[in-house]
Amino acid sequence: MNAPKLIGEVLLAEPRGFCAGVDRAIEIVERALEMFGRPIYVRHEIVHNTYVVNDLKAKGAIFIEELDDVPAGATLIFSAHGVSKALREEAARRGFRVFDATCPLVSKVHMEVHKLAREGYDFIMIGHKGHPEVEGTMGQLGEGIYLVESAQDVARVQPRSDKIAVVTQTTLSVDDAATILAAVKQRFPQVREPKKQDICYATQNRQDAVKQMARTVDVVIVVGSATSSNSNRLREVAERLGTPAHMVDSAEDLKPEWFEGRPRVGVTAGASAPDILVQQVISRLRELGAQSVRKLDGVQEHVRFPLPRGLGGAGRV
Repeated sequence: MNAPKLIGEVLLAEPRGFCAGVDRAIEIVERALEMFGRPIYVRHEIVHNTYVVNDLKAKGAIFIEELDDVPAGATLIFSAHGVSKALREEAARRGFRVFDATCPLVSKVHMEVHKLAREGYDFIMIGHKGHPEVEGTMGQLGEGIYLVESAQDVARVQPRSDKIAVVTQTTLSVDDAATILAAVKQRFPQVREPKKQDICYATQNRQDAVKQMARTVDVVIVVGSATSSNSNRLREVAERLGTPAHMVDSAEDLKPEWFEGRPRVGVTAGASAPDILVQQVISRLRELGAQSVRKLDGVQEHVRFPLPRGLGGAGRV
């Protein structure tokens, strides 16, 4: 017996999927494999996506957390999330051939921290404890940087002076970050904010696209891995607007019951999720009865970042 047709229309958020920083990070690993052969060692998952990591493993990448797991003379790549100053210095001391795949927008935050620290500032960092980007940014300094995950955390910060600057994890919820920043400014009216918001353009654009889409659909599917901060934020954005939302690593994770009585489906993807996964999700939704697939209007992204010296080329668009 044929399965009941559950879905009428699928709407695709625009933009969705890979951002320039993720595209660059993946290409760095692929170029290094081509130029230096396998294995290539990567400190932490290059980006937080199971499909991407498994694909690179098959090509010869070995993902590690500790430098002790990297043999002498090996090629080592830092993930897109960035690393602490101590880890960077230790990798140099051990003589590895190092390529840095830190997203340039994360590197910008690191440079801001170094610059203002020299001017005597302490820092409040808005972010999620344990996330590798947060660990990397806080690890730029030995002291004087305080993590806050909520507006309530702000009251517990005890800076060493009244010279305070604020930085944020680049993949946060724009709305959450604004709420916490307001609490920071209320307690520390003199706080120095970044000249340009730390939350990256791709995170902002994808959240804006989901806000637009979630109001017009019955359920939202976010393609992304559970470890992906920006993918989790997309799911939360939809849910806060009252639209049920589910995050899937692959089309196999889709459950037909999610669509019962919800014929209009919105689909987006986190910045670390490749388009092949979106296409597989669409194919599965067609099997569940989707009659049409329509891409929504949205911001067109044309950002690209150059590859590190020694790998050549200008990177993919």
